[in-house]
Amino acid sequence: MMNTLSTEKPAEKPFRKTGNPVELTSESPLHPRRKSHRIMVGSVPVGGGAPISVQSMTNTLTANVPATLQQIAELTAAGCDIVRVAVPSQDDADALPEICRKSPVPIIADIHFQSKYVFQAIDAGCAAVRVNPGNIRKFNEVGPSICKAATDAGISLRIGVNAGSLDKELYAKYGGPTPEALVASALKEAHMFEDVGFHDFKISVKHHDVITMVETYRLLASKGDWPLHLGVTEAGPAWQGTIKSCLAFGALLAEGIGDTIRVSLSAPPVEEVKVGCKLLEYMGLRPRKFDIISCPSCGRAQVDVIQLASAVTEGLKDVTAPIRVAVMGCIVNGPGEAREADLGVASGNGKGQIFIKGKVIETVPEDQIVDTLLTKAQEIAAQMEADGLVPVNATGPVVVPIQHPNR
Repeated sequence: MMNTLSTEKPAEKPFRKTGNPVELTSESPLHPRRKSHRIMVGSVPVGGGAPISVQSMTNTLTANVPATLQQIAELTAAGCDIVRVAVPSQDDADALPEICRKSPVPIIADIHFQSKYVFQAIDAGCAAVRVNPGNIRKFNEVGPSICKAATDAGISLRIGVNAGSLDKELYAKYGGPTPEALVASALKEAHMFEDVGFHDFKISVKHHDVITMVETYRLLASKGDWPLHLGVTEAGPAWQGTIKSCLAFGALLAEGIGDTIRVSLSAPPVEEVKVGCKLLEYMGLRPRKFDIISCPSCGRAQVDVIQLASAVTEGLKDVTAPIRVAVMGCIVNGPGEAREADLGVASGNGKGQIFIKGKVIETVPEDQIVDTLLTKAQEIAAQMEADGLVPVNATGPVVVPIQHPNR
């Protein structure tokens, strides 16, 4: 029977290995969150109004345990809540127990083709397993056994439907990976899980096209109260993938749809996490952390704003204190924006006025602006850390290298 949005819902059973759901909620300032039931991925609650979690995936060989654990540590430091690892081989499956035991965050095993690795991942202590029904051999036969193993272990699953690996019958029926086809695939597997009494799963229905992806998640969200994992699959290189992910996630999150996200970039995984965290901050779904405000390059600017903003951002890339730094290049908006920030500079006529909390503290020559801002920012950050005002898992700015055309 379909898991509809009926008010009559079965009582949620307690988890065993994953612990009790934490009573955390996160409301959007733009739209009420869609009602979904809560599952647990290790200690991280997903759905049911829980704060939207950020995920990423290692790009190391999972069998290389030291390298994989090192990358997991880097992702955790960047603010990642949940990490997924690929398990395409027996060597990778054999590495899971040690990885799960030593990881500081919950581990999800990513399984395709071979169902035997699902059971090994569960036995290894993974917090969850991602299964792709479109390419796991004889999934209809092994699915109930997977659900039982997950139930016995007290872990959750993710049904991961991708446009590139859609079931052939559904592809033919709908003429391609349309929203209707992707949702039909997800519903088929969701109902199979529910028919054997398993409800501890979330669903993703990813597509590389922004409009198709948004339409697909909207359709799926209308069909039931499953927690939803948002993702634009094969989004592309960092610049393109960031834009596509922000457009798709922004549209859905503004409607209250989405319980956990993964920004997929052809870039180091840490960059995925930085983009994901900042996206949630700017959507009002996470507390504001470090932020840089800088004006656009225009004819009014009396300094090289591009170079100035790039140098300040690069110099402060490791600062995690929740301070706002304004880098302004002219007298039109500069003084006002600089005064609104914790620290700022309004530049012009070969000099820069340095502001702290709205007050001019000094005026410095143009060639000293960057060094002065960096020094003052570090002092403010150090004081905030001493006062206990730096959030756990705080992140630095998203740094996009800027290349000048003539350099």
